Amino acid sequence: MPKDLELEFIGRTYDDFLFRPQQSVVATRGEVSLRTRLTRALELALPVVSANMDSVTGAHMAKTLALEGGLGFIHRGMPVVAQADKVRDVKRSHGYVVEQPFTLPRTATLREAHELVVDKGFSALIEESPGSGILAGLLTARDIPWFDVDETRKVEEFMTPLARLHVGPPDIGLEKAEQLLFENRIEKLPLIDRDHRIRGLITKQDVILHHHRPQVSTDQKGRLRVGAAIGATGDFLERADALVEAGVDVLLIDIAHGHSDVMQRAVEGFRARHADVPLICGNVGTAEGARFLADLGADAVKVGIGPGRGCRTRIETGAGVPQLQAVRETWCALGEELPIIADGGVRQDKDIFLALVCGASSVMLGSVLSGTDEAPGTLIEDPASGHKMKIYRGMTSPQAVFQALYESDEDPAEDAFDTPPEGQEIQVPYRGSVIDIVQRIRGHLRSAVSYAGARSLEEARGAIVQDPLRYLIPLTEASRRESYER
Repeated sequence: MPKDLELEFIGRTYDDFLFRPQQSVVATRGEVSLRTRLTRALELALPVVSANMDSVTGAHMAKTLALEGGLGFIHRGMPVVAQADKVRDVKRSHGYVVEQPFTLPRTATLREAHELVVDKGFSALIEESPGSGILAGLLTARDIPWFDVDETRKVEEFMTPLARLHVGPPDIGLEKAEQLLFENRIEKLPLIDRDHRIRGLITKQDVILHHHRPQVSTDQKGRLRVGAAIGATGDFLERADALVEAGVDVLLIDIAHGHSDVMQRAVEGFRARHADVPLICGNVGTAEGARFLADLGADAVKVGIGPGRGCRTRIETGAGVPQLQAVRETWCALGEELPIIADGGVRQDKDIFLALVCGASSVMLGSVLSGTDEAPGTLIEDPASGHKMKIYRGMTSPQAVFQALYESDEDPAEDAFDTPPEGQEIQVPYRGSVIDIVQRIRGHLRSAVSYAGARSLEEARGAIVQDPLRYLIPLTEASRRESYER
């Protein structure tokens, strides 16, 4: 434990404090910036990431959070190929340059095109012949007849041919591409080289997104950012290779006890193959654990031993650190050297602000997001009460372990079931779209920044994090009831 950890934080978590209101300096809370660091080099407009759990984050959740300024971590409870495909799905969904657009040969049938263009909603560039890469035309949903038609007919009958297309060079700038889209009243601009080989696609929709929603988490090519989790043993290096190839922006080595020799070997093996890929490591809950990960070369540290609703580690083993103490303890060890992700224990929006001003740079949410439309899983309706629920489960719950083994291409290890589970499966209320939750969190964080007397989260955090006890009020049982019991 660091010597400078304040005694008042020992044994404390989010419901143990209020923060003292300061004089507000903002004219309107809508102008408050919530920009923060996710890793050493990556920034977010909203300090929220979704948990790498199979009941929380698939491609749909990752896309939606990135559009709102956060970021999603695709879980690893699936085969390598499937996880890499989900990353590609996110990267393809937006971006003013789609580097590898979907293609079909001009001899493809209308049935093949219908599955790609109509069912999945993608545009397809038509090649002269299979694998040639030479542009023959463009096929969109409006080119495919919706009435009864012979599905064996070829797409070349319905595509817009190259001679009638407006195209651009591979190195076209965003401003020039936008000008061509506007002047020619077109929504798709194929990019080809001098030999007419396909080099990319620019869409009007993504150009507009790039200009009018600056808070979106995008890379330098305008594609949505996405993270993914890997383990520390088994096929984790092959998984990392596939995810990097798929275009992942940040990887997370996520194991239950990150302060371990297993983690050290994993990071060393990973860095030997991917020296420059942003890497988050966790979980830890102590100063020594945070220092250990920083010294290994992590780009951010994920903090939380057992505070989440899907975790039973504290109950089954007695190991853990109260979450606000863990956040503060790791910050006292690292300062601003590395960003800290507070993972777990958030039940109310105010918990997020307390985590941030006590040392975290972002928070990872699981159960808060799991009951939404964007989270994987089936909606369950109680026929008696009519209440709608969804499943939320820890990744070490028996159900999650069995699901991962069922979907795996490999035979389970002999000792796969030797360790008793430290996770659980529960039902959480259905909450509608995650967008509503994110917008609520954004609004409450902006209000909290205003109450803290600052113009931005960065300013509020900078003022409070060095000496939070100047601003925090420890609560008695009576004041806790007064504050939180309604």
